Amino acid sequence: MKGIKTADLLASKRFLPLFLTQFFGALNDNLFKNALLVMIVSASIVSAEQVNTVVNLAAGLFILPFFLFSALAGQLADKFEKSRIIRAIKFAEIIIMLVGALAFYLGMLWLLLAVLFFMGTQSAFFGPVKYAILPQHLGNDELIAGNARVGMGTFVAILIGTIVGSLIGGSAQVQWLAGGVVLVVALVGWLSSRKIPLAEPWAKGLKIDWNIPRVSWQLIRLATEKQTVFLAILGISWFWMLGATYLTQMPNFTKTVLKGEPGVIALVLSAFTVGVAMGSMLCDKLSGPRVEIGLVPLGALGLSLMGIDLYFAAESYQVDAVVSPMVFLASGDSWRVMVDILLLGLFGGLYIVPLYAMVQARTAPEKRARIIGSNNILNAFFMVLASVLGILFLGVAKFSIAELYLTVAFMNIAVALFIFLQVPEFTMRFLVWLMGHSLYRVSHSGLEQIPPRGAAIIVCNHVSYVDALLLAGAVRRPIRFIMYKPIYELPVLNFIFRTGGAIPICSQKEDPQAYEQAMQSISDALKQGQLLCLFPEGKLTGDGEIDVFKPGIERILARDPVPVVPMALKGLWRSFFSRSNGGAFRKPFRPGWRQVSVLASAPLSPESATAETLRAKVMALRGADQ
Repeated sequence: MKGIKTADLLASKRFLPLFLTQFFGALNDNLFKNALLVMIVSASIVSAEQVNTVVNLAAGLFILPFFLFSALAGQLADKFEKSRIIRAIKFAEIIIMLVGALAFYLGMLWLLLAVLFFMGTQSAFFGPVKYAILPQHLGNDELIAGNARVGMGTFVAILIGTIVGSLIGGSAQVQWLAGGVVLVVALVGWLSSRKIPLAEPWAKGLKIDWNIPRVSWQLIRLATEKQTVFLAILGISWFWMLGATYLTQMPNFTKTVLKGEPGVIALVLSAFTVGVAMGSMLCDKLSGPRVEIGLVPLGALGLSLMGIDLYFAAESYQVDAVVSPMVFLASGDSWRVMVDILLLGLFGGLYIVPLYAMVQARTAPEKRARIIGSNNILNAFFMVLASVLGILFLGVAKFSIAELYLTVAFMNIAVALFIFLQVPEFTMRFLVWLMGHSLYRVSHSGLEQIPPRGAAIIVCNHVSYVDALLLAGAVRRPIRFIMYKPIYELPVLNFIFRTGGAIPICSQKEDPQAYEQAMQSISDALKQGQLLCLFPEGKLTGDGEIDVFKPGIERILARDPVPVVPMALKGLWRSFFSRSNGGAFRKPFRPGWRQVSVLASAPLSPESATAETLRAKVMALRGADQ
């Protein structure tokens, strides 16, 4: 499974059919929904006074099934073979679209809204099985790439569905054209689903609980068992509330504020969806093979900044008459609006993809579909809340749509601060990622030899004050560093080390109590199967050479015999953070990428891992260059 490169996923039979099934499902949802929304906004089937209420009602009806049925969907996906469930869901979509075609032809608003509800229902059943099947067909090192491609495909489908649906909704032939298109897309999606490989259930003995309120609450409680997973789910749900707020109001925003025709609605919605697709793929590129949650704070910051600027861009936009797409794009003010919306989507992609991959990677396989079901429940609750807020702010409080956008941008700052304060790992990983992508160009070699699970110790040469950050950014597994206490206590870096669970240590002569406490913490961590890292020199190098390794590593192994991985850092000597040229931080700081290498060799058994042997291994890895 892991032999296929992530770049080849779209050519893989274990991924392509699911990708296409998801693509055509998202395409159909948005074809139908946008055709209906444009019909509503253009006041062809409702009065102008009812537009805001009916638009938000339609958005709520599409999302409500996720709240009602995700718990049941998660149970079914854990209990039964997943490809069979997907084929049944896609067949149901064909039946729903037959009714949808009839509703469009007759122009019956109540039936169109009912079909929208059932479209949401089949999507609610598809969500848990879609995300639960990915880790069964992909390796851990492919999860980010797989999620990024699913995200990219989903938002390309949303883009096409938005454009085509908006144009169909504004056309004179909407009654028959909309129904025919959605029916054809449903058929293609069902044919794609027939090629999805088998994915056996992880919990065959699970007893289905049909009491939806009870099992929904149980699933939410199940998700809270791991705080990081639950807060990641809250972050995902908050993103979908933001997205629902922007996308639901965007057609009316375009019509009332930007004075755009239906073609301009499609153009503006396209900018957002293109942005999310770009952000999803950029996330894959910036993350590499690991689940890089350090991108989440960057995405959250960008979402708020772009949302705030969108308010000011809308306030400065001045047009007297209704504009076509070409006239809109010819206006100088329009480009600021378009760039803000595009970047909203891009930062959204950077925000959402690592969170989905994090939930998948840190959830037990036998619970994964139900955890994703609980995620969908909370997603639905937040998106229904977005509809309620839209009705309250726009209908009751009489906010403008631009003022609503500004409000949710500031709310996003508060929510992000809450999540990042509860789980400082997000901020710590962001600082690590920033270091590895701004000051240094880091290359890796041999890191696949680090044991993927179970207790182990990394030993490495100590060149600079940022060695731990570079190792943490390179190695896929979380590392707990054993580090000299004065370095651990450095301002700013202390926050990162403390958040990452670093173990401060000093010599027995300096502080016997602190030394014994550190040795006990090391033993406890190894017994829990964690990966530790030790710098056996005990201090930063003062001349660029590798000093004698102290025997502390041997004492640790005598107490807890575990494999030891020799690693070497190369290229950091004479950098700003090393002790070259008179000491760290004394030479002028020169921003820019510095070539640094992180190298690893095969693990040594605890019996052969003496301090002298490990030093020789690290010296051979690093070579003559410092």
